[in-house]
Amino acid sequence: MINPVSKERSRNYLHQIKGAFIYKLVSMIVVYITIPVMIRCLGQEQFGVWSTLLTIMTWIFLFDLGIGNGLRNKVTEALAKGKIIDAKKYISAGYTLIGIVMFFLWIFFTIGSFFISWQIIFNTSAIEESTLRFTFQIVVFFVLFNFWLNIVSVLLSAIQKTSIIALGQMISNVISLLLILILPIYIDLSINNIAFVYGFSIVFSSIVNSLWFYRKHKDLMPCFYINTEIMSPLLSLGIQFFIIQVAVVIIFTTDKIMITQLFGPKYVTQYEIIFKLFSVITIIHTLISAPLWTAYTDAFQRDDVKWIKLMIRKQITIFIGIVVSAIVLSIFAGSIIKLWIGNDFVVSDSLIVVMAIFVIIYTWNGVYAMFINGVGDIKIQLYISIIAMVINIPLTILLTKYYGFGLNGVVLSNIISLMFAAVILPIQVRRIINKKENRIKNKSNSWC
Repeated sequence: MINPVSKERSRNYLHQIKGAFIYKLVSMIVVYITIPVMIRCLGQEQFGVWSTLLTIMTWIFLFDLGIGNGLRNKVTEALAKGKIIDAKKYISAGYTLIGIVMFFLWIFFTIGSFFISWQIIFNTSAIEESTLRFTFQIVVFFVLFNFWLNIVSVLLSAIQKTSIIALGQMISNVISLLLILILPIYIDLSINNIAFVYGFSIVFSSIVNSLWFYRKHKDLMPCFYINTEIMSPLLSLGIQFFIIQVAVVIIFTTDKIMITQLFGPKYVTQYEIIFKLFSVITIIHTLISAPLWTAYTDAFQRDDVKWIKLMIRKQITIFIGIVVSAIVLSIFAGSIIKLWIGNDFVVSDSLIVVMAIFVIIYTWNGVYAMFINGVGDIKIQLYISIIAMVINIPLTILLTKYYGFGLNGVVLSNIISLMFAAVILPIQVRRIINKKENRIKNKSNSWC
């Protein structure tokens, strides 16, 4: 007989994928329309600066000390056990902690921006120092404010409503495109104006998601709350996630900075275009796998190992399709980019190939990391991430400068850094599942 909880979990999982797929499809179409429009308005160099700036902004996500991911697991566990009051306490503590941290970070970054040479950071003289500083300050304000507002995305994941997150992203992208198309009629579309457009769009979508969530779940409405007993487990698990996040940021978001410093900002545009093209695959895979984080948490808390094993097998089957898709896309990538950006835009065939390999390894790791994150057994992943983080930048410099791989060396460095997890994570998942099955077996054989 099918476990009704398992059946409902599977039904909701498929429902979230269907909804998220539609929203993400629209989002991707909008993004791919927006990019050439922005390149035409800003030029390749300014667009490269803007793209690099957004990459730097992702570092801000580190400053929640992993509280967001810890909050996701703790809220999911509390809800799985029917402990609504505990869930509300965790949510309130999360908003309070992150709110305090973001406020002081805003003060720190705003003041600190006056002591940094932004033209050196972005390796450009095409944009005035004051303009770069003001753009940074605009983006910092909106990103930090949205970071606090967007805690709702963690909560939507905790209740397994990830399609609403995708809806919010779609709203943000559509607003950005509309404003970028309309504003040039009235004003010059400078990099400062782009920053305002970006900030307004992400904040607006987070507010919409928050209104939806708390209208549906009034019993989870947060308040200002400081309690060391509640905050301690959030920080304990969060610090481990934090270190993994640091590693991820160093591996994935330093690429554009390294390219800017080693080759110049205009080369970021070529990298970004190829990366965006292949991100179609990673986005689709994320749509499929993202709802599983909290679903795995829920299933693990309920000892539903059968459902977990079934989902992992299905994810491996999907991964085979990912491999085929990456190969096909790499064959036609050059033609697609010419049609998308224009015939004058030159792309490297070798960069396309290494990007395809990167996507394949990245999605393979994601199949297993999603389960490991869901159950919170992340120590091994933590150690692997530290190793990858330590070797990534030196390896990038070695491959680009001393072995002459150019832009390819940046991606090859990421591939090598990910190989440790590609081998170890599947082994860890098998051990966690076996250990859980033995515990369930021993529990059923117990006299007590």
